[in-house]
Amino acid sequence: MDAPVALPTAADVDEAARRLAGVALHTPLLTSAALDAVTGGRIFLKAETLQHTGSFKFRGAYNKLAAIPPDQRAGGVVAFSSGNHAQGVAAAARLLGMACVIVMPRDAPRAKRERTAALGAEVVLYDRALDDREAIAKDIAARRGAILVPPYDDALIIAGQGTAGREIVEDLGALGLTPDVVVVTASGGGLTAGIALAIKARVPMAALYTAEPAGFDDHARSFRSGRREENAALTGTICDALMARMPGKLTFAINQSLVGAGVAVSDDEVTAAVAFAFAELKLVVEPGGAVALAALMTGKIDVRDKIAVAVLSGGNVDPELFSRLVA
Repeated sequence: MDAPVALPTAADVDEAARRLAGVALHTPLLTSAALDAVTGGRIFLKAETLQHTGSFKFRGAYNKLAAIPPDQRAGGVVAFSSGNHAQGVAAAARLLGMACVIVMPRDAPRAKRERTAALGAEVVLYDRALDDREAIAKDIAARRGAILVPPYDDALIIAGQGTAGREIVEDLGALGLTPDVVVVTASGGGLTAGIALAIKARVPMAALYTAEPAGFDDHARSFRSGRREENAALTGTICDALMARMPGKLTFAINQSLVGAGVAVSDDEVTAAVAFAFAELKLVVEPGGAVALAALMTGKIDVRDKIAVAVLSGGNVDPELFSRLVA
């Protein structure tokens, strides 16, 4: 049996915020009168597209790597990711002077592969349908004496991602507001779990929701069944960042109690959200990063007369795909 692992807490998020101070960007909350009109609520968008490496993943990666004692850094780190975690880990490793290997699927967007390599990481490619990325990463880590950096199911990763939720409450508080609803894109659930810890500790009555691509709504189904459900498909959505097979063990343990509800949106609805963000906010948002926005735009979460926040979790998208989405 697996040994019990302590779940991170809101205090761990606060510690992560201290570790990330002056390193991670405090990203803004953006507003749009057009979005308010569409939804009937007062909407704020947490623009993690503007974070270092173009996604929230830098927060958790840096928190994890910076917590490694200096005398244990010689072997470097190994991570597995479709792209955003890859870039976050690679950037954090470069800042801390650590060697870095990233195991990435061959079908990951070219821009994500190239940027990961440009950040100094050694990229090892695998076949998403045939290979076990975690097994590959573990083998590399064992051979090199490196430390494995999971994409979401890790207390330090979760706590680092939670700093985005801490900022949401702080920035709304500066306006004299508190969130009624917070919608977070979900893959493995690390961002959701971290944000839930931070927000529920400060605004217990806030309602949190996951937003996922149709066919990859393992969180929504898991919330309904009370156990971790697995997606049937490995591929089949434009949201390449949101194709984890099932919620993580740690993340679901947190989200089941603090979140407990989720919605799914189609690729067409995500496309409309990407186009809206570009036209109205002048932001480049990747498909996976626009899923929470799509959930609000389609009315799948009722935010009429409420203060609501949607997290724009990433902006790393191939130019060719982006041009088609916004055309």
